[in-house]
Amino acid sequence: MKVNPLTYEGLSRPMYVLEEERLRQNLSLIARVAREADAEIILAFKAYALWRTFPIFREYIHATTASSLYEARLGFEEFGAPTHTFSPGYTDYEIDDIARYSSHLVFNSLTQYDRYHLRSRQQNPQLSLGLRVNPEYSEVETLIYNPCAPGTRFGISADKLPADLPADIEGFHCHCHCESGSDVFERTLAHIEARFARWFPRLKWINFGGGHLMTRKDYDVPRLISLLQGFHKRYPWLKVILEPGSAFTWQTGPLVAQVVDIVEDNDIRTAILNVSFTCHMPDCLEMPYHPAVRNAKLVDEDGTAKGEHTYRLGANSCLSGDWMGSWAFDHDLQVGENIIFEDMLHYTTVKTNMFNGISHPAIALLHPDNELELLREYSYEDYKSRMD
Repeated sequence: MKVNPLTYEGLSRPMYVLEEERLRQNLSLIARVAREADAEIILAFKAYALWRTFPIFREYIHATTASSLYEARLGFEEFGAPTHTFSPGYTDYEIDDIARYSSHLVFNSLTQYDRYHLRSRQQNPQLSLGLRVNPEYSEVETLIYNPCAPGTRFGISADKLPADLPADIEGFHCHCHCESGSDVFERTLAHIEARFARWFPRLKWINFGGGHLMTRKDYDVPRLISLLQGFHKRYPWLKVILEPGSAFTWQTGPLVAQVVDIVEDNDIRTAILNVSFTCHMPDCLEMPYHPAVRNAKLVDEDGTAKGEHTYRLGANSCLSGDWMGSWAFDHDLQVGENIIFEDMLHYTTVKTNMFNGISHPAIALLHPDNELELLREYSYEDYKSRMD
């Protein structure tokens, strides 16, 4: 069906819409940065994993990054290349398959390395092993987003690394950013080099992680390219890897919902929608984040604002707190009217399914005789079908 992308008039059910033209613009910029900076930039599945669109991505990039068995398998089978894989904790029942699906495997701790490095290389002799390191520096102000906050569960600090790295460690992985600019990367890079450059002669690659929001309009792309070129001059033997998530699908499409009713209590009008913040936009409730709504302005985060054309946006679930703010429109909303939540392709589409490709726990029934009956197990096919 033909639609007007300004209004999406004609839609009568909720829909995430990926706009191909905008996606290709992002991919073209990312490919240019990779080329001019001599870096490999790979797609992080934790932010985006709609595998039916992978043929478009493969025109611009050549690899992906995974954080779980299901993500690694998705990259291997549907993207067509082994993944760069990191997990805070590998398990005995998944490590063999993860190793077979991966080109790079990063360990979060030396104990995980000790437990699995030989076993993973037995499964895949071509595997390149690395360690996640913690630079103990990040400018991410919101602690829930900050991977280097005090008490973090991510990475090894410099004081805990051995003077001589294990012989089969070939790379470092560090992640310090969240939708950050190149100026932040410049300051972070100084901390990374100060703490870890002594080990660089032993390495083949370094992965600077995600959070490099190079497709944002105000991002200083030339500065990023210059920083990476300078790093190459200092350490020409190190391959540089970046694995942004949001940058690939930043501002590439909305979630379109519809008004199904208008209710009022204590002079607060709520537009009830056919989407749920809990189910379809979980970041809006669990993180300090508010979506942008097309042709509307957020006037009150607490949802108590009153006034002409002002509505609290409420979901169609039975959770009392499943609503978001008060928004001022330029007209009275009508049942059937579209409400367009901007920029909903990154993270939202994966968080509504199995985030990070992490499988749901199995479900079992314990009988009075202590016999445990397995009722349901979840599989890779459950994950893949939900990212279809």
